Formats: sequence, C-alpha cells, structure tokens
Amino acid sequence: MPVHRYSAILLSAVVALPGALDAEYLTSGHYCDKTALYAEAAAGSGRNYAPSREIDIVHQLLDVTPDFDRHAVSGTIRIDFKPIAKPLAELKLDAVDLAIATVEASAAILGWQNTGEQLIVAFTDPIPADADAWVRVTYSAEEPAKGLYFRTPAMGYKEGDMHLWTQGEMHEARHWFPSYDYPNEKFTTEMICRVAEGMTALSNGRLVSSDKDPNSGLVAWRWLQDKPHVNYLVTLCAGHFEKLEDRYQSIPMAFYTPPSQIEFAKNSFAGTKEMMAFFEQEIGVKYPWARYDQVVVDDFNWGGMENTAQTTLTDNTLFPDELAGTRSSIGLVAHELVHQWFGNLVTAKDWSHIWLNEGFATYYESLYREHAHGRDEFLWDILGNARSVLGQQNDVVPIVYREYGDPVEQFGFRAYPKGSWILHMLRSQLGPELYRKCVTAYLQRHAYGNATTADLVEVIEELSGRDWDQFFDQYVYHAHHPELKLAYSWNEQTKLAKVSIEQTQKLGPTVLLFELPLKLRFKSGTNVVDGIARVKAQSEDFYFSLPAKPQQVRADPDFEWLAKVEFPLPAEMLHAQLIDQSDLIGRVFAIEQLAKKKDRTTVEKLQSSLNQDPFWGVRLEAAKALRQIHSDDARAALLASTEQPDARVRREVARALASFFHADTPATLAGLVAKEINPDIRAESIRALAAYPLSQVQDTILEQLQSDSYRQIVANGAIDAIRGQRNPAYIEPLLATLAEREKDFTSGGVGNGLNALAVIASEEEDKSAVREFVLARINHPKRAVQLAAIRALGTLGDPLAIAALETFANADTDSPQRKAAETSIKQLREGRPAPVEVNTLRSELLELQKANREMKEAIEDLRKQLEARPANPDASPAAKAEEPKRRGWFGRSRN
Repeated sequence: MPVHRYSAILLSAVVALPGALDAEYLTSGHYCDKTALYAEAAAGSGRNYAPSREIDIVHQLLDVTPDFDRHAVSGTIRIDFKPIAKPLAELKLDAVDLAIATVEASAAILGWQNTGEQLIVAFTDPIPADADAWVRVTYSAEEPAKGLYFRTPAMGYKEGDMHLWTQGEMHEARHWFPSYDYPNEKFTTEMICRVAEGMTALSNGRLVSSDKDPNSGLVAWRWLQDKPHVNYLVTLCAGHFEKLEDRYQSIPMAFYTPPSQIEFAKNSFAGTKEMMAFFEQEIGVKYPWARYDQVVVDDFNWGGMENTAQTTLTDNTLFPDELAGTRSSIGLVAHELVHQWFGNLVTAKDWSHIWLNEGFATYYESLYREHAHGRDEFLWDILGNARSVLGQQNDVVPIVYREYGDPVEQFGFRAYPKGSWILHMLRSQLGPELYRKCVTAYLQRHAYGNATTADLVEVIEELSGRDWDQFFDQYVYHAHHPELKLAYSWNEQTKLAKVSIEQTQKLGPTVLLFELPLKLRFKSGTNVVDGIARVKAQSEDFYFSLPAKPQQVRADPDFEWLAKVEFPLPAEMLHAQLIDQSDLIGRVFAIEQLAKKKDRTTVEKLQSSLNQDPFWGVRLEAAKALRQIHSDDARAALLASTEQPDARVRREVARALASFFHADTPATLAGLVAKEINPDIRAESIRALAAYPLSQVQDTILEQLQSDSYRQIVANGAIDAIRGQRNPAYIEPLLATLAEREKDFTSGGVGNGLNALAVIASEEEDKSAVREFVLARINHPKRAVQLAAIRALGTLGDPLAIAALETFANADTDSPQRKAAETSIKQLREGRPAPVEVNTLRSELLELQKANREMKEAIEDLRKQLEARPANPDASPAAKAEEPKRRGWFGRSRN
C-alpha cells in the first residue's frame, strides 16, 4: 500500500489546521504516517501470521453489474481451485455483509452458511487433494462499508463525472465480493462489468471484449489478467472517463480522469514513459504486465493504489500550469509504478514484511529523481525520508513486527522511509552494480509469488559472499537507529584529529547498540582525507593523523547510514561547510547548526545561501533558519529575499516572514497576495494574516474568501485565517459562502469550513445558527464531509448536538462515523473550556512593538550623537580605553 494513500487521508484529518500540509508534500512522494490519525495504536492481540493455504486458487472470474442509484452491486463469482495436500471437506471464503443468493460447485454441496464475515461451503464428500474443482456464488452488496465506492451527482459530484472505484488493500475486497482475501495466495483473474452505454469499465490485464447486450442495453466489458496476482490487487473503475494515450515499446499506456479534469492530466502523467524505461534498466526485469493505466478518481481514500496494470490515483494529484512551481506528481507516479515489480510481481507474504513492498517503492522513486534531476535531488529526497524516521520518538517497534492489532499499523514510517533507507544502506555497502544484481535475482527468483525478508537476505548473502545477519538484526528485526553524539578536537603538536563518538539511544529489549563503519572526512583546501571509525561501543575515541588542521570535518559525508548525528562544530567550520558546493547534505547540516545562532555574521551568511545556493532545497532551509533565528536582522534578510525564482523557496520566505509578528507584516503579505500568481503561495500569505486582527486585514481575508482558484486553494487559505482569528464577525460571511458555494469546494475544503465555523462559534453564547448548519450535514453523502460535520459538532461545544450524534451509536464498531461521533460526544460531555481569546493581546502587542521600535530609534540617534562629539582631551587613558567597549555594548543590544 503506497505511502501516498496515507498522505491523502492525513490531509482529510487535519484540514482544520492552518497550513496543515503542503499540497506538494502530499503529491510528490514524501512519506506521511497514516498511523498518526490514531490517538492510540490498537493493542495487539498476539502475534499475526498468514493463514494456512488449504486450496490453490487457479482462476477467479467476477461478473458484476453496478447500480449507481442504489450504490449496490450484484453478480456472480466463480473460483477454480485445487485442494492442497489433503482432501477438502469445507471451503471458507471471506465475505463481509454480503447477501448470498445461491452457491453452486463442481462437487455435491451438503450445505452452506453465511456468517456475515465468511461464506462456509460444506461438501457432501471431501474433494480429493490436487483435484480440479470450482465454486460459483451469486451474491449482492448494498452500500458496502468498504471496498466499493460510488461518486454520483446525487452525492454532490459533478454532472458527467459519475463513476465508481474499488479498493482492495488491505482487506476491503471481501466487502464487495466473496474471495480468499489474504496476500499469500496468487491466481489469474477475470472481470466482467456491465454498465450503461457511454460508460467505460476498467480492470486488470488486457481488454478481451466490450459487447452490448441487446436485451439489457448494457455493455459488458471483459478484462483478463492472465498472470497471477493477489486478491487485494483486483480493481474495477467504471463510469464516465476521458483519457490520454501513450506507449512504451510494446506496452500501451493510458491516463484516465473524470471528463471535467482531463485538461490537467498532462501535468501529472507526462513522465510515466521515461520512468518505465528507467525502472526496467535499473531493476533489471522487464515490466511484467500487459499494459499500464493510471485512473484518477474523485475523493480516493488514499493517494494511490498500485493495482496490477492499473493504478488508481487521487484527484489531488492533478494541477494546472500555475501550480507547477509548487506541485509535482513525480513521486506519486513513480512510487505506484515501482510497485508493479515490488508488491505486484513479488508480494510480501504477510503484513509483517510489508516493507518489502513499500520500502522498495519509496527508494526507487528517489533513484528516479536522481536519474531525472541529478544527485542533489536524490540526496534531498532521502534526507526527507531520513528526517521522517529520525524525528520519531520512543521508537521501539521493529520493521518486521507481528504483534500489531490491525494491519494498518504496519503501514507507517517503518515500512516507507525506514524501509527505503534499509535499501539505501545496502546499496551503499554493496555498491550499485552488485546491489542491482541482487535485486534482479530476488525478483526473478520469486516472480509471481510471495517473499519474506529472509528471502531477500538469502539472495544478498549468496551473491555478495558476505554475512548480513548483524545488519538485519540491528536495523530490521530490532527497532530504532543509532543516535550518535560526536565531539571533535585538534592537537597541533601531534597533528592528530580526535573524534569522540557516543551512542545515546535508549537501549532496551528491542533497541541495541549498533555496530557500523562510520566514515569521517577531513578537508583542508583541496586536500581530503577519509577515515573509518568502526563504531561498536557505547562510547569510543578515534584518532586520525592529518597533514594539517582541517577546515571541515564531516561525519558520514556520503550519507550512507541512517543515524541521528549530533556533531557541534566551531562557527568557522560551519561557514566553510555552508559554501561547499560539492556537499549538499553538509550544507544543510551546517544550516541546521547555524539556525541556533543569532549573530549578524551568521544571518549574513544564511542570507547569502538563501539567494545564491545552486540548489533550491538549501535555499529553502536557509529561509527556515532565518525564521528560527527570529531577530530583526533575520527579518530584514528575508524581506530582502522575497524575489525568489523557485516558487517553493518563495513560499517558504512568505511563511518565514509571517512568523515575525510585526506591524509592517500585513502590508508585506497583502503585497504578496496581490502580485503572486501561484495559488499555493497566495494561500500561504493569507493564512499568515490570521495573526493580525485589524480591519484592513479582515477585509482582505473576506475578499479572498470569495476568490476563485483551482480547487479553491486561495479561499481555503482564507478559511484557515478565519479560524486563526476566532472573530465572530466571520460567522455570517463564512456560513453564506459555504451555503452558496459548497459545490465549488472539494470535500476537504467543505470540511475545513465546517471546522472553522465550529471553532469560532465555540466561544459564542448563541451557537444555534452554526449548530443547525452543521447538523444538516451529518448525513452528507460525501463521507469526508459527513465525518467533518460530526467532528465539528464536538468542536462547537453545544450539548444540544448530543442527541443527533447518538444516532450513530448503533453503527459497526469499526465505522469511522461511529468513532467520530463517540469522540465528539465525549468532548461535549466533558464541556471542554473555550480557548483564551488572543485577538486583544495581539493588538496590544502591536502597540508595544511600535513603542519598542520608536525607543530603539531614539537610542540609535543618541548613539550617533555621542559618536559625533569630539573626544575629551582631559579624559584619562583608562576612560578612553573603555569607550569602544561601551559602543560595542550598544551594538550588541540592538541584535
């Protein structure tokens, strides 16, 4: 399951937060942990293993007719199979809340039972081992809770865009057709879908036929997936779509979107052919399926799903030309394409080894960035992945882990960025060629089958001749990562550099001391000396003989190890590191340390990096550092650096400036809003206005609330600002906007508005207008809007909403609506106090800032007058000697 799905759901969960997540981050392939949605991980109920395979499924034929009005599906499924090893007396299929009409089989049936979770078929006589057999089930599913999702005009979606889509991973398929629903069994599949003429039905494999039935008038689209894959990869997208077509060698490629969105497809999918060529070469295995299509659907629950030969993608990945500077689909498209090899061709046997799917997909999207855009882009990408891992606190769960409560818990940072770093460390130690040879052999050996971590290790050890038990024991079968605290000193007499290394991670049953060969690089002019510190103990000293005192000292200069490194260095070394154009990671690490300083020299050097560094990511980090320094000089440096050619850096400068609470900031931000064409940057500037409860700011926010932009990005920024200001004057215009323009907003945008209304009205005595408005949406046909409305009632703090929320108490215990309602009811019954009003405090702070600035100006004027006076000829030498010190003190006081 790709990370990007979790990026998308996390966005829906945090739309209430100002500037919650960058759209670029959500669509570019960066990891975002879905498990963060849970206040507490589900407690494990023991160790989890794949179920035993009692049958070998040979083929599965699904023949379905969807009903778009009733949100239902009916049809038949035939499963051809052979019992394994022993006679089969009873066949069990996963089937959740399905209506079973008939069950037929090649053998006499004694009886069958529908438990609501399983369909159990008992045979009169056991079917002999290895005998050919089949079972056919006629069934229907009415508004399934999972697996099959409709998008119709009656639900609020656009006319002409009506469609449905399915989702299989992890265990959703069982909600819309009976099946063996676990990834340790593979088989060929066939899909027949009967839809109205003018619609398109898309599924796995190749299209066999699309014939119209003269009796029903429906068109039967028949797709055949003639190479085996797992059940969660079975897909169906049906409805109204338009497409772009392409071809890579003999592989046809198509890009489908709802008709109203086809104009944006080229921005997201143009590079797919080049990606496929690169992955074939890098992986060493030809693309294994008959075709490759990508289908964009409305309100997909995740970012993307790598169904065999046909990936489903969120509509969030589409963007117009004016957003090209801040958005990209490269990461998402690459990630899902890589899964066609890692996850589809070779599939993790069970959820404990899911990193074999997700780690490879995450790492190879980074490798593609290097191929397409250069080494620095690769380093920047894996740096982001490393930060996702190293920022985790109290990480005591290994990558391979069986004690999860729900499989979704496995799809977090350990599977994605940490999994990718396992592969990066292997590639760094093996070298690219041997690593590639190992990966190719791994895929060839397990093609169209399953694999575990041990299978990968076996191939690597066989081809490298090295033992990798310790590496996998430390990083994969145990938890966490090295936390290294380094200290450097130089002995001029002996010409020895001393580096002390201490491992500071908290040790425990699942966290070990690490052993690793850590490279240290010493630079002095053009002279470079590399040494290896073989880290083993909790605290060690290492000595290196050098020809001269180094100007730079770098730990892990090639960025080969996943480790949290704390290595404080003198300012002059950081300054040298900051301008080393050969070392992107070194420049970023230098900025991280310099951000903790506030002197004018540091600010000047960071400003230089912000405007002159050749890589956009370093410039972005420099803007963040100036924001962190938060001095007058830092603000001046940012103000002088707003004209950035890269939109991502320009946006970061706007964010940084917004963090300075200053009387001049509203005018600066309003200027950015007026001249900026990129909606993401305009929205960011508007969000920042939330800190200024001024009448002119309120006018700007309301004006932008009525603006029109792609997916209402700018208006959403205004909603974030409205929430931040908590001014009841916004309630009426926001209510009117949502009532009149709801269809203009995405589901997430509507949810954002509902949350903002609830936050503002929570501090009012009369909450009735907002309560009634939100209550009218707790049964909204769009699930994302419905959930947002349920949560908003909890935020609103009106106990009169409890009765309506209690109507969800009888829903399934796993129902997201029930969980959201229970949380809101708890909030209301606890009577959480309203947040402290901050607008008055902000206004007073503005006045204090103004007075403080005037006082500084008066002091500066006095200093200049004192400096201009002639020296006192009668002053003593001691008094004269103290004068510069006093002037220096004045200078420091202004910083």
